[in-house]
Amino acid sequence: MLYAILTAISLSMDAFAVSLTNGMTMKGFRFRHALIVAGYFGLFQFLMPLVGSFLAGAVAENIARFGPFVSFVLLAFIGGRMLVEGIRCSTNAQETKELSASVFAGGKLDHKKLFALAIATSIDALAVGVAMGVNPGYCGGIGLVSASTVIGVVTFLICLGGCYVGKLIPSISGEKAEILGGVILIGIGIKLLIEKLL
Repeated sequence: MLYAILTAISLSMDAFAVSLTNGMTMKGFRFRHALIVAGYFGLFQFLMPLVGSFLAGAVAENIARFGPFVSFVLLAFIGGRMLVEGIRCSTNAQETKELSASVFAGGKLDHKKLFALAIATSIDALAVGVAMGVNPGYCGGIGLVSASTVIGVVTFLICLGGCYVGKLIPSISGEKAEILGGVILIGIGIKLLIEKLL
């Protein structure tokens, strides 16, 4: 369960960064808007690991013995990408604000743009789903549906909070949250690799 929670926190950092900047930049942002934003991100973070695991199942017999190595490569790649994007975006905060602000205009949410952001921020969860499909022991062996549920619920709660944290404390950096998520994912990948090698 601990691995599932840590993974969920890590995977939610992209969506948290967007939610945070939404809260920082949107005027007239209300509780129902926060619920919708968090709902989009939470739902896709729940669904993507299931899809990823299904894709892994189609080739699992051929690569099962390389599971820990595949998991490490996927998690290291995802975490590394999050680190690079977090560092890069920290040098251009205005670009992030413009992306977030485009989701909310005239007191209404743009569901098409929100849908696109939800997919974009859940691609990492798709890759983690592949890792879970290849390595069933991942996330402490609590099961795919349980792990996906944890990821979805944690993402929902973190994004809900992110909207309001951004509104109340504009100085918090969404980019730093993304960097932290990358570090956690890489750490989990290294642990899996060490466990395989020892």
